[in-house]
Amino acid sequence: MIEPRVAKFQWGQRVVAGIDLVNDGSYPEREANALLVTQGSVGEVVQIGHHVDSDTPIYLVEFGADAQSGCVVGCMEEEILPA
Repeated sequence: MIEPRVAKFQWGQRVVAGIDLVNDGSYPEREANALLVTQGSVGEVVQIGHHVDSDTPIYLVEFGADAQSGCVVGCMEEEILPA
């Protein structure tokens, strides 16, 4: 059994997109691979879950006006940095 990895970020914490975040199919109203959030955009962690198979933290981050259209994106720890 895989032990769950402890979340690095907390609810309400401000974070920055470490890379450009693109649509992986989670946003059916947007084209596949469309840019959702540009690198350097600031957001806030609004929920924390875990990937079922690997039990790694997944963060729902609400990116504001500096993102393409203001959206909530599921991010892995490697994709975000503390603000």
